[in-house]
Amino acid sequence: MKVLGIIPSRYGATRFPGKPLADIGGKTMVERVYTQAVQASCMTDVIVATEDDRIIQHVLGFGGKAMMTRTDHQTGTDRCAEVARMVEGYDIVVNIQGDEPFILPEQIDAAVQPLIDGRLTDISTLAKPIEQADDIFNPNIVKVVLDKRNCAMYFSRSPIPHLRGIPMDDWFGRVIFYKHIGLYAFRSETIQQVTALPPGIYEQAESLEQLRWLANGYPIAVGMTDKETMGIDVPEDIEKAKSFLAS
Repeated sequence: MKVLGIIPSRYGATRFPGKPLADIGGKTMVERVYTQAVQASCMTDVIVATEDDRIIQHVLGFGGKAMMTRTDHQTGTDRCAEVARMVEGYDIVVNIQGDEPFILPEQIDAAVQPLIDGRLTDISTLAKPIEQADDIFNPNIVKVVLDKRNCAMYFSRSPIPHLRGIPMDDWFGRVIFYKHIGLYAFRSETIQQVTALPPGIYEQAESLEQLRWLANGYPIAVGMTDKETMGIDVPEDIEKAKSFLAS
């Protein structure tokens, strides 16, 4: 089964222009993501998808592969879908977030495995148990609740599930809260289908594109990891990333 990893890397991010080229301990963020991705055992090939020639030249400079995409994509998945249309012959397409410089190869494998195993799903992703109480209430950390098949029931920036009748200070440890790690594997035809769908009310309310897929009946299998990751959203996160790297 041929698996294509695509790393969407947008230079013109509103909150952090030039983010893919930000230096983290001597390597740019996009190089760190690429280096981790190519080590995943499931991966056949990895391509950086960008709208900026500076990123293209940088990726080619460290020996990676990159493709130019349109400038008007609303999501990273849209950018991945464009590349997937240009390179045929892959069974699975993986959206590897370009702002997750510490994603581990085994985490990518865990996210893809449900599709390789032939489970009755066309999309899979990754989650881990939350280990710090503050993370439950952090809207920048997306939470997910699962059914008995380990498929997602819902994703939210709010704490889910809500523990009725229990003070919020006592929520941690009462149930397992799961942090969603934004890594998505699609069957090749599925990524084209879901990116053609119009945004839904829940997606727009929470600014979470995966809610569009759930609302349209696409089950999302959730693999598990016990390893922590760190996403980069704003320039202030770079110093946190350097500390994370040192630890």
